[in-house]
Amino acid sequence: MTTLLYTHASFGAHEVPPGHVEHPGRYAAVEQMLGREDFASLERRMPPRANAEQVERVHSERFRELVEDNSPAEGLVQFDADTFAGPHSVDASLRAAGGACAAVDALYKGEAKNAFVAARPPGHHAEPERAMGFCLFNGAAIAALHARAAHGAKRVAVVDFDVHHGNGTEAAFWHDENAFYASSHEWPQYPGTGRASDRGAFDNIANAPLAGGEGSLAFRRAWGETLLLALSDFGPDLIVISAGFDAHRADPLGGLELTEDDFAWVTREIAAVARDKAAGRLVSIMEGGYDLKALAASAAAHVKVLMDV
Repeated sequence: MTTLLYTHASFGAHEVPPGHVEHPGRYAAVEQMLGREDFASLERRMPPRANAEQVERVHSERFRELVEDNSPAEGLVQFDADTFAGPHSVDASLRAAGGACAAVDALYKGEAKNAFVAARPPGHHAEPERAMGFCLFNGAAIAALHARAAHGAKRVAVVDFDVHHGNGTEAAFWHDENAFYASSHEWPQYPGTGRASDRGAFDNIANAPLAGGEGSLAFRRAWGETLLLALSDFGPDLIVISAGFDAHRADPLGGLELTEDDFAWVTREIAAVARDKAAGRLVSIMEGGYDLKALAASAAAHVKVLMDV
């Protein structure tokens, strides 16, 4: 069984202002790394655009139409202080979510063991009614809820090791007893959410805030002693990873001092829960990571584990 890789030119075409940290070079760096010989066995697929029904399992119709109707023919539109869209941005965000949904379909059809969507823009800050934090649509949450609607999954989970808390995923899942969200993240950091006491309406949220500089030991303890146990206890039928690599020690936006080995370790541990609880079903979608060398190396370490499990 192979690992699927979803890539698309729109991920590199999504426009941002000059000097923006979430720029097309991020996709290029990951695409170049995953084009090396040791990734030749990946099965590459083109992501479709998520349709309205898929998007509206997380976002309101009003918000979806707002984003799509404001897609400019040229130039940029701005949704908040750091979230922009150009002529290719909505296509990119819909293909990020659509690729994750297609990966879910492939796993349930037995076509692959797991998948990685090398997407930009990221999505985990996008709330049901709000674009923010570079994010337009929340691909990870959309894919998880697609598994329930299209494949009869009873319980779905999103786990997130981006340096920033995925407030959008938490908001989408807060009142859903059959959806689980777990996150490790630097605190205090943007967007200011993700307290350990925030547990969801059905005890279905698990947050592990970490102080800047705590590093590998604290990160692994948070996952090993708290988040993975909560994930296993939830018993998901599918796990989606919000794979942000901005907790790397080289990243300009984070201060958790992690390395590629930490991302490989947490990927193996999440995959072990997927094997035990979810018949191995695991879909990963890229979120943050803003030092190009660190991003490429971390994504490579992550995908190598997906290929090996």
